[in-house]
Amino acid sequence: MSQSPMLSEVAQRSNAASRRMSVVVEGLAHKHPVPNACRIGNLVVSGAISGLDSETHMMPEDLTSQCAHLFANMKAIVEAAGGSADDIIKVTVYLRDRDNREPLNAEWVRMFPDPAARPARHSQPLLVDGPSLVQCDFMAIIEGTS
Repeated sequence: MSQSPMLSEVAQRSNAASRRMSVVVEGLAHKHPVPNACRIGNLVVSGAISGLDSETHMMPEDLTSQCAHLFANMKAIVEAAGGSADDIIKVTVYLRDRDNREPLNAEWVRMFPDPAARPARHSQPLLVDGPSLVQCDFMAIIEGTS
């Protein structure tokens, strides 16, 4: 006798939940019950990452400082998931002023110096209230793990 579709769906959801690992970085934890990233197998997908200073919990006023913290925060999250910046395959960046990318590009080249091995990147307008001038999210594949 075959399983009903409903029982099969419940078993699949239970299996996914048991494989899913929340990634939370101290100093970057969301105020809502949402992890910084999630990992299933070797795939890591982050939530929104801001340019918040993880030590002071303050948002710098300038884009240059926010970009420096943004990339440090991205690195901390991928490392907490068991990987490194080399494992990041896609970054989506959200900018308040899409015409001012110099601070973003400077940090991008610092984190990903090899032009032949950079992740894909896409920019979108940042449409949030508050002091954030830049945010991002990323996807990573951590090789050698499951």
